[in-house]
Amino acid sequence: MEPVSSLVKTHLPNYLANLPIPDSIGGWFKLSVKDWISLIPFFSVVGGISYMTYRTIKPKHVINLSIEKEEAKVVHVANIEDLGDSTAYCRCWRSSKFPLCDGSHGKHNKETGDNVGPVVIKKK
Repeated sequence: MEPVSSLVKTHLPNYLANLPIPDSIGGWFKLSVKDWISLIPFFSVVGGISYMTYRTIKPKHVINLSIEKEEAKVVHVANIEDLGDSTAYCRCWRSSKFPLCDGSHGKHNKETGDNVGPVVIKKK
């Protein structure tokens, strides 16, 4: 425990006290290259902690926006005998004919920069 105590009570306060953080906004423009380099570890740690905090509290993205939202899990079963020579199934969750693909992924891809396409099942 001695090393942790020493780090928290002595080394960390000394490190922070010796950082070249200016008292005014104009002081940031007067920092030398050496001063900026000495600030890199500090801002890297602050940025990393900020990013990890953001990742834990940001809202989660939902893929399925509207299809059978009342169900706990959306499942569709297709019989092989009912398939045509080629059948395309939606993977973007935007199709109005879900689970079959209607080409909605094209608009979705343009809007989001995604590259999703259908699953195509062909009979041999």
